[in-house]
Amino acid sequence: MNKSKIARPEVSQPAHALWFDRKKYVTINFVVQKPTNVQVDIQPDKMILCCKNDTDSVFYNELHFYDKVQIHDSRERVHERTINVLLRKMKPDVAWPRLQKDPAKPSWISVDFDNWRDWEHEEDEGKAEYDQYIDMIQELASENKGAIPDMGDLSDSD
Repeated sequence: MNKSKIARPEVSQPAHALWFDRKKYVTINFVVQKPTNVQVDIQPDKMILCCKNDTDSVFYNELHFYDKVQIHDSRERVHERTINVLLRKMKPDVAWPRLQKDPAKPSWISVDFDNWRDWEHEEDEGKAEYDQYIDMIQELASENKGAIPDMGDLSDSD
């Protein structure tokens, strides 16, 4: 296990984190106003974030992930009010019921319901719609509505 390159500051507070799950990725948005001195260390089983905001308050977050992530395909992006972390799951198509390995949820972690989707059942719903479409096509084909029209007189100048 790799030792983190980021030392925990003596005085710090956790940044509020909003997260949501997708098929291949987990996204975490850390809410920090005008973040500076941003340091992010993403490891296969955890991540550490350390930064300051516009009033020089120090933020430090350490997360032990629910499952492993691919560190080389994970990244962070600093914005005006947030630090966005995109984590590539080691096991795609496996839902994370929570962000951390520990079932106890810290008060600074919240689910981002604005971006949350129940993607586990999306494919099933799409398949049902596809099956219904195929049935309709087969029904139309079996009704045999007459001979196939001759299209030989159409021009090729479209």
